[in-house]
Amino acid sequence: MEQEKIITPANGYFMLFIFIIMFFGSITTIFITKSFFFIIPVFIAILISAGFIMVQPNNSRILLLFGKYVGTINKNGFYWVIPFYTKKKISLRASNFDSERLKVNDKLGNPIMISTILVWRVKDTYKAAFDVDNFENFVRVQTDAAVRKLASMYPYDNFADEGHTEDITLRSSVNEVSEALEKEIDERLSIAGIEVLEARIGYLAYAQEIANAMLKRQQATAIVAARHKIVEGAVSMVEMALEELGKKQIVDLDDERKAAMVSNLMVILCGDKDASPVLNTGTLNQ
Repeated sequence: MEQEKIITPANGYFMLFIFIIMFFGSITTIFITKSFFFIIPVFIAILISAGFIMVQPNNSRILLLFGKYVGTINKNGFYWVIPFYTKKKISLRASNFDSERLKVNDKLGNPIMISTILVWRVKDTYKAAFDVDNFENFVRVQTDAAVRKLASMYPYDNFADEGHTEDITLRSSVNEVSEALEKEIDERLSIAGIEVLEARIGYLAYAQEIANAMLKRQQATAIVAARHKIVEGAVSMVEMALEELGKKQIVDLDDERKAAMVSNLMVILCGDKDASPVLNTGTLNQ
């Protein structure tokens, strides 16, 4: 199996000097001597001119001689090669690819919409040119396939109420998911000589048919979690109040009055609205 071969052709400026001397010198000689024998160097000069090639920074030229791979020029400059070479241009610059939003199922089977942003560049020009049919289309197709596989490996979010407590989720574990996505795409694109510089999720959301239901579920989960914290705080405050009243012997409460006090404090501390005070004009026991 052939591999990329880096070559450095002849200096283009030297061959340009020879072309100018041969071309214009022969034409001048033809006019002076009236001899058409010097038309042969003119045709040779024209043939030489077909071999000039310019390589810009972060670009490359693949050279083929009648279908056989000769080498790759990846250093910018002005060169001259054999005129019979076929020259194929491949950019070595970093490219961005923003995939379309794909509808896939996550690990729990929930339909989600997901897309990825990929930064890539050609690392091996031989593989990019000859191991795949169209390396740019190859990048698009394999990236979509990698995103579909990644989405099926992780849940969109954790749902503790159903017993799903995954450590890594698509929504919250951004770094871990990006690393897994980059590794998966890099393995798929290595056959085409493509280097993955960065891969991350660009868009992530539930599919439209379940988006409203999942939003309500997330809101309910957040409310339950907030209520749980409020109740924990309220119980601590009630316990502290009873303990302080007992230490300082401000009032002596039996179990029934303690229960009434706890009930009133819990209503006040855990209620959504401000409590409406009730004035007791009698004694503590009336």
